[in-house]
Amino acid sequence: MLQAPSSLSSFSSSPRSLHLTARLCFPSTAPFPSPAPFSSNPSSTHCRFLSPPPPRFAYFISGSNGDGKMLKRTLQALYHPHNRYVVHLDLEAPPEERLDLQNYVSTHPVFVRFGNVKMITKANLVTYRGPTMVANTIHAAAILLKEGGDWDWFINLSASDYPLVTQDDLLHTFSYLPRDLNFIDHTSNIGWKEYQRAKPIIVDPGLYMTKKADVFWVTQRRSVPTAFKLFTGSAWMALSKPFVDYCIWGWDNLPRTVLMYYANFLSSPEGYFHTVICNAQEFRNTTVNSDLHFITWDNPPKQHPHHLNLGDMQRMIDSKAPFARKFHQDDPVLDKIDSELLFKGPGMLVPGGWCIGKRDNGSDPCSVVGNTTVLRPSPGAKRLEVLLSSLLSNENFRSKQCK
Repeated sequence: MLQAPSSLSSFSSSPRSLHLTARLCFPSTAPFPSPAPFSSNPSSTHCRFLSPPPPRFAYFISGSNGDGKMLKRTLQALYHPHNRYVVHLDLEAPPEERLDLQNYVSTHPVFVRFGNVKMITKANLVTYRGPTMVANTIHAAAILLKEGGDWDWFINLSASDYPLVTQDDLLHTFSYLPRDLNFIDHTSNIGWKEYQRAKPIIVDPGLYMTKKADVFWVTQRRSVPTAFKLFTGSAWMALSKPFVDYCIWGWDNLPRTVLMYYANFLSSPEGYFHTVICNAQEFRNTTVNSDLHFITWDNPPKQHPHHLNLGDMQRMIDSKAPFARKFHQDDPVLDKIDSELLFKGPGMLVPGGWCIGKRDNGSDPCSVVGNTTVLRPSPGAKRLEVLLSSLLSNENFRSKQCK
């Protein structure tokens, strides 16, 4: 059986090495016909025999007031029995909305069977642009470690995110990667952020109040740190378990020191993990400079990214990214993604090799569970392979680490 490299020390960054291994496991048939790309016949693919053992992803999906419905839809689109999930609706969401999500998680027959979806029932108060966003992410990571920690990558998403590939695509392609890679968009060129974020001092009321309020500024300003170098980037990332473990335990105290600094930093989710990983000698050479997302901005740019719609569909596909944001709840483009990229019906889970039920009369094939380690990648896996080959190429990998 082929074996995936377990660490960077045994990994070749050549795109050819990823291409040759990843292509071995695609079904021998033509591209999947829609709407039923996954056969219930295990012999239709050789993944079980040629692929390395699949990794596990630990997802944290968070939302706020009004996000409950979209969070459930995102969870359905991301679900696979092999993975782990933590979901959270913050304190701004009304109790009825949080209770509805809790009931959904605790009664869904597949979630109950595998016990791999947890909800943070004691909701956190999360302030937009404040350090409570970082604290909330660390909280979820700690829960996922406490629940056994048998996962390989921690991926944080919001209810406004949505996948563009199936979990079989993602699990299959990541099977060939070293488990200590960290996908995090980052740069030390902080530019205008030095004067608008690093030097001002903000206070997040969410750290000590029970009612949500915006961050506020104090009159004093501070110097740019000299004890460590600041990095900034996207708030969305896929972090290795060893690095998440380091952020929680902080055995050399760097994660705690940086966390205390970022407690007074505006938009700390766009800097905390980036600064920790690039100042930690043990991890700075494990970074892949990408957040694995398709995100676009209006012209002129606004405070938030452009909300994606049907007009953005082809650009999303062409990006080859496994995730995209932001989406409006119930936007028609989500239905198109479901039918054309994820092959799922309304309200259903995304079918994978583990789903062996029939689609007759609109039934959910995932209502009948087979071998959860069988993967049946779709054409999305080929797109993802191309993206990862580029990110890990000699031109893009080492040359873009912590620069």
